[in-house]
Amino acid sequence: MRFKTPASVYTRRRNSKSVSSAAILALAVLAAAALVVGAQHPSVTLADGGGGNGLASLKTVAVPRPANLARFIKDEQAAIALGKALFWDQQVGSDGQSCASCHFHAGADSRSKNQIDPGLRAVPPDPTLQLGGPNFQLKASDFPLHRLANPNDQNSAVLFDTNDIVSSQGVRNFNFTNVIVGNAADAGISVTDPIFSVNGVNVRRVEPRNTPTMINAVFNFRNFWDGRARNEFNGVNPIGKLDPGAKVLRVAAPGQAPQLVSLIDGSHPELALNNSSLASQAVGPPLSDFEMSFAGRTFVLLARKMVAARALALQHVAPDDSALASLSAAPGTGLKSKYDAMIRAAIQSEWWDSSSVIQINPDGSLTVLPAGASAAQDRFSMMEVNFSLIWGLSVQEYMASLVSDNSRVDQFLEGNRSALTAQEQRGMGIFTGKGQCSKCHGGAETTAASVSNVQAKGLVSDDSDTGFFNTGVRRINDDLGIGASIGPLNLPLSAGNPARAQGAFKAPGLRNVELTGPFMHNGGMATLEQVVDFYSRGGDFAKENAAVLSDRIKNLGLSREDKAALVAFLKALTDERVRLDQAPFDHPELFVPNGSIGNANTVLADGTGNSVQDTLRIPAVGKNGVRVATPNFLE
Repeated sequence: MRFKTPASVYTRRRNSKSVSSAAILALAVLAAAALVVGAQHPSVTLADGGGGNGLASLKTVAVPRPANLARFIKDEQAAIALGKALFWDQQVGSDGQSCASCHFHAGADSRSKNQIDPGLRAVPPDPTLQLGGPNFQLKASDFPLHRLANPNDQNSAVLFDTNDIVSSQGVRNFNFTNVIVGNAADAGISVTDPIFSVNGVNVRRVEPRNTPTMINAVFNFRNFWDGRARNEFNGVNPIGKLDPGAKVLRVAAPGQAPQLVSLIDGSHPELALNNSSLASQAVGPPLSDFEMSFAGRTFVLLARKMVAARALALQHVAPDDSALASLSAAPGTGLKSKYDAMIRAAIQSEWWDSSSVIQINPDGSLTVLPAGASAAQDRFSMMEVNFSLIWGLSVQEYMASLVSDNSRVDQFLEGNRSALTAQEQRGMGIFTGKGQCSKCHGGAETTAASVSNVQAKGLVSDDSDTGFFNTGVRRINDDLGIGASIGPLNLPLSAGNPARAQGAFKAPGLRNVELTGPFMHNGGMATLEQVVDFYSRGGDFAKENAAVLSDRIKNLGLSREDKAALVAFLKALTDERVRLDQAPFDHPELFVPNGSIGNANTVLADGTGNSVQDTLRIPAVGKNGVRVATPNFLE
C-alpha cells in the first residue's frame, strides 16, 4: 500500500464484506509583470487574459457563465451547496460511487490499485490486459507505458509498450433492477465480468480514459477528453445539439401543468444555455455502467432515490465547510436537509413547481396526469423528471466555484518578482519559447481549448477543433478521440474534418499539474519528467500518426537543464489551497474503493461472485484545509 500518511489524512480499511459495504454506503495589473518577465526572458509572451499563446494570471479571466443563468438558478450559494452535496454524495452511485470517487485528489484520482483498463476505446476494442491483470498494484517501474531505450530518441529501441489505460475504478458489473427509496444501494443482478475479474470473482470495472481534474474545468469550451460534453446544455445528456430530441419540462406559473420544451432547437432562444459544458459533463457519469451506475438505470429513477434522501446521509461534513457549514449535521453525518428542500432553495420554480403527476410511457413519451393520480412505478413528480437538468446546473455551479488562480506563477505574473526562482523563470521562458508548450497550453487558462480562445479564434483551428490535438501519445486506432462519432444521428464529435481529428484530444489546463498524475488521456506517464521527455523527443507515434499529427509536435531536443527548469515551472503552477484542501477545495468525508483485498492473482470473495473491496477513507475537511498534504500518485 502506498498511502503512508497519518491517519488524520487517509484511513485505510481492510474488513469483511458487511463492514466494507456499510463504510461505503454507511485586475490584477500586468504592466509590472510584463516589465519583469520581458527583461529577464525576452522569449516569454504575456497574454491579456486568455485567447492567445501567452501567459497571464488566471485572475484576469472572467469565469464563463451562461448568459441566462438567473432564469434557472434562484440562489447561487444554495445552488453551489446543492451541487457540492450531489457531487460528493455516495448515495448517488448504485453501489457507493460518487462523482468525487474519481475526483478526490486535486480534482483527480491518485489511486494505484485496480486502475487498469485494457483499451476498450480502441478500434476494435481490446479486451486483454497486458500491463497487469485486474486488481494489479501499479508501481513506478511500470511507467511510462511506452518505454524507450533512450527517452530522448523516439526512434530508439522500444523496451515495453502497451495500449492499456491507467484510469479509475468505478462500479461493479451489475444489471440494474430498481432503486429502493430510503436505501443508498440500488437493487441489481450481478453479471460475470469477462475482463474485470480474478479467477472468476468480479472486481470493480475500470474506465477507458484517465481521469482529468475538474478544478478550472469551467474554462473549457467543451469537456471530457474528446469534447463530447458540449458547450450548450440540453438538460438531459452530455451531447447538446447532437441529440435534437432532448427536452425538459417547464411550468409557466407555479402549480400549472408542465409543458415539454427544448433548450437547443431555437424554439425558445431565451432558454438556451451556453457556457455550460460542465453541466453537459456532469450528467454523463451518474448513468455510466463503468463509473457510477448499474447498467440500465435512468435519471428519473435516480431522482426517485435522491429527491427523497437526506443529503450526504452516510458521510460526515465539517461544521466549517465553506459551502455546507450552515447545513452540516455535525457531529452526526450528513446535512440537516433533504434534497427536495435544497432543490427548492436553489432552482427557479418553473423547473420543478407542479403538482401534476408525470407518467413515462413505454415508448418514452410523457403523459401529464392531474394532481393526486395514484402512484405507480412509471409515475413521477416534475422535480424527478427534470432531475437531469437540476443535477447538471447545480453540479456546474459547484464546479465553477473551483478556480485555482493563486499559484506562484499567477503571483509572479501579477508583479511579485520574488514569487518564482531563477530556475522557474527560466522554465517559463522555455514554456513560451523553444519548448513551444504555450502553443497548445496558452493563455491564462494554459489551454487552447478554453472558452476565451474559442471566442477569439472560432471553433475550428488548423488542427481539428480549437484546442484538440493529435500529439502522438498512442496509435490512432487505440482511441479515435474527437475523431469518433456519437449521438442518435451518429454525428462527428469534431466540428471540423473528422478525418483530420483522428486521435485528437483536448489540451488540458496545467494548473496543479504536479498533483494530478498519472498524465495524458491514457494515464501512460507517471511523472512530469516523463511528460517533458515525451514532448522533447517529438512524441512516441509521430510516424504512425503522420497524416493527422499536430504540426506543433516537433523534436525539440531540450537539454537536461532545460527539462529541469521546465518541470520546476510546471510545479510552480500549483495553488497551495488545492494542495492543502483549503476553501473552496475543502470537502465532505468520502469512502473510495481501493481495489479488492488480495492481488492480481487471487482476491477475497464475498460469496456472490464479487470480491471484497479494500476501502480508503478520506476524512471531511473544513475551509481551513489540512496541515499535511495527501500523497500524489505513487508517492
